[in-house]
Amino acid sequence: MTFNKGHLKVSNIHKIYYEEFGNPNGIPVLFLHGGPGAGFSSFHRKLFNVKTHRVIFFDQRGAGKSLPLAELRENNTNELIKDIEKLRKYLEIDKWFIFGGSWGSTLAILYGIENPNCCLGFILRGIFLGTKKEIDWFLYGMKSFFPEAHNNFIRKISLEEQKDILKWYYKNLNQSNLKIVHDLASKWNSYESSCSTLKYVERKMSGEQSLAIARIEAHYFVNNCFIKDGYILKNINKVSKIPCDIIQGRHDIICPPINAYKLSKNWSASNLRIVEEGSHSGFEDCMFKQIQESLNHIIIDTSR
Repeated sequence: MTFNKGHLKVSNIHKIYYEEFGNPNGIPVLFLHGGPGAGFSSFHRKLFNVKTHRVIFFDQRGAGKSLPLAELRENNTNELIKDIEKLRKYLEIDKWFIFGGSWGSTLAILYGIENPNCCLGFILRGIFLGTKKEIDWFLYGMKSFFPEAHNNFIRKISLEEQKDILKWYYKNLNQSNLKIVHDLASKWNSYESSCSTLKYVERKMSGEQSLAIARIEAHYFVNNCFIKDGYILKNINKVSKIPCDIIQGRHDIICPPINAYKLSKNWSASNLRIVEEGSHSGFEDCMFKQIQESLNHIIIDTSR
């Protein structure tokens, strides 16, 4: 049901890949993937109603099918926000709904703060507010729940260098020895994906896409996601009257529920939907069903 796709040149370096899926005359919904650097997948299409939704997918700079892959130059949060606006105008869309999970929720909110008049509503999952505290939690705190995964994550790092895991990974993910780089990218992604579900399963990921995720995530994290600490909650009033469903797994270790709770308390037009058996992954049945329900109800209610 993909009816339009291509690459949009957004700078002298970057071309972002996009696809339109569903009903060309349907209600426009922008899908923002996580990571940063993860790209979108064919599975994400299953979330949407092909009869009523006009879904716009795109791979953010350096991710998925965007070119060049894993590129860090001119790759920052402000440029991603500008890319979204360029894509909206290119596709001649007046206003759209925004869906985003994890890092996608961060980017969705930041886009909304800058462009509130272009947003019909938000559906957000697994809230990440882009703070240093959350980044440190990812690097150090999650080991309290997934010690096996964390042990694999830091296995090659000396005790002294474990004091700054991010610095070590960032340096080594950008070195010239590609064998080492790909091995470390695999460890980074294995750590994150193994902690994303309720039950611990050691997952392995390799290849160029794995490198893109690890390298771009480390790049954003070492730069504090290119936003001032606490920026989102300090500026949430700019979107707080726009309808928003916040979907949060009770057992989300990567993005703990406190982030979603804080966001909901500062977003007057939001509904917080805690999924009691859910974790971080949107692919688990309970999370998947709640996302579909929220997509349908908020879009129907807002479009009346």
